[in-house]
Amino acid sequence: MRASEPTGATMWGGRFSEPLAPQVAALNASFSFDRRLAEVDVEGSIAYAGALRDAGWLDSDEHASIVSGLERIADEFASGTFGPRPGDEDIHSAVERRLHEFIGEAAGKLHAGRSRNDQVATDLRLYLVRTIDTLSAAIGGVQEAIVAKANAHFGAIMPGYTHLRSAQPILFSHWLMSFFWKLERDRERLLAARRRTNVCPLGSGALAGNPFGLDRDGLAEALGFDGACENSLDGVEDRDFVCDFLYVASLLQTHLSALAETLIVWSSEAFGFIALDESHCTGSSLMPQKRNPDALELIRGKTGRVIGHLTALLVTLKGLPSGYNKDLQEDKEGLFDTVDTLDMELTVVEDVVRKMKVHAERMAAALGPGLLATDLADRLFRKGVPFRRAHRAVGTLVLEAEGRGIPLDQLPPSAFRDAHPAFGDDIHKVFDAHRSVAHRGSKGGTAPDAVSAQIEQAARLLRGDG
Repeated sequence: MRASEPTGATMWGGRFSEPLAPQVAALNASFSFDRRLAEVDVEGSIAYAGALRDAGWLDSDEHASIVSGLERIADEFASGTFGPRPGDEDIHSAVERRLHEFIGEAAGKLHAGRSRNDQVATDLRLYLVRTIDTLSAAIGGVQEAIVAKANAHFGAIMPGYTHLRSAQPILFSHWLMSFFWKLERDRERLLAARRRTNVCPLGSGALAGNPFGLDRDGLAEALGFDGACENSLDGVEDRDFVCDFLYVASLLQTHLSALAETLIVWSSEAFGFIALDESHCTGSSLMPQKRNPDALELIRGKTGRVIGHLTALLVTLKGLPSGYNKDLQEDKEGLFDTVDTLDMELTVVEDVVRKMKVHAERMAAALGPGLLATDLADRLFRKGVPFRRAHRAVGTLVLEAEGRGIPLDQLPPSAFRDAHPAFGDDIHKVFDAHRSVAHRGSKGGTAPDAVSAQIEQAARLLRGDG
C-alpha cells in the first residue's frame, strides 16, 4: 500500500513512495492464470480464519463475517460473476480485496501471520491433489475401454513387431493389454505423487513460521491434508510435488503418444489392422478421399510440450537460492496447461479405443511364415540342440528361402534336414500361428490362457480388489 493510496490498494505497498511501473505490474501479475485456484484459495482462507479464531485472534462475530464474505466470493467465482480489478495482482489479493469490499476492516485480520508464500503453496497442493484424483479416474476410463476391446477381440492373432518389423505372432488382446499395464504404472505413480503432495504448508508464514500459536495439524486436518510440513522454510519453497506431477504426466503423455502413433500406423492403408471412427478423424481441404487421424496426431504432437513444462520448471528451480523467490510463480502456467492437455486427451483416447474397429482378417493376412522362424529354433532346442546352434541353422534356412524367392514354409524337407539333421518330416506342424501363440503360456505371455489371466487381473484392479 502506497502512503497516498487507500487501505487495500495493495498488500505490500506501505514502504514504497512511487507506484509500480506499468510494465513491471504486467510482468508481476498472475491473476489471469492463477484465478483457477479461487476455490481452493477460499477454502484455505476459511480454514485459516478458523485457526485464528481457535487461537483467540478472532471473535465469533469476526469469524462469522469473514467466512460469510468468503463464501460469497466463492459463489461469485462459481457463477462467473467475480469482477477483477486492475490492482488484482493475483488470486490472493483479488480475494482479499473483494472480502474487504464485503465486510470492511475485519477482512484485514485474516492475513495475520499468513504470507502469500504459504498461501499459494497450500492452494497449489489442494488443487493438485484433486486434479490427481480426477486424472486417475480418467486413466481408469481408458483402461476399462482397453479391457473391453481386448475381450471383444480375444481370438484375433496379429504380427508382433520389433523395430517396426514383423517378429512373432501374438494375440491382438496381448498387444492392447500392454498399454493397460503402462497406464496402471501411471496411476500408481500418480497416487505416489498424491501422497507427497498432500502435505499442508499453511501456517509457515513467509519462511519462519507462525507467531500466533496456530494449530497447524488442525489446519491440515481441516483442509483434508495428511499432515503439516515439518519445516516452514521448506514448506514455502518446495515445488518438488509439482515436479513429481509433471514427471508422471510426461510419462503418461509419452504412453499416450506411443498408443497414438501405433494406431496411426495400423489404421493406415498399408496395414489396415484397425479403422478409426470418423468422429476422430478430419478431412483434407484439397484431397476429397482423405480421412486423417488428426486427433491421434495432436496427442502425439503435444508430448513435446508436456515434457517441456517439466524441463522448464526443473531449470527454474535449479537456479534458486534458499527461500521463496518470485521465480516460483513460473510453476503454474505449465502445470495448468499439462492438466488441461491430459484431461482432454484421456477422454479422447478412451473414446478412440471404444469406437475403433478391429479388422482381424487383415491381421491374419499379415501372418507370414517368417514370423515362425523362432518356433523352428525352439523345435530344435526341444530336441536337445543348443539354442545358439539352432538359431544359426534357422538363419541359414531364412537366407536360403530369400535366395530362392519363396516363403520359408515352401522350402523342401531336404533343405531343413541339410540345415540340421534334427529336423524331421513333420516340420510343417511348426508353421501354425495359433500353435505358436499357444506355446507361450508362461505368466505375461501371449497364449490365450496367459492373456485371459492378464485381463482378469486387470479387471480386479479396476474394481479395486486387485
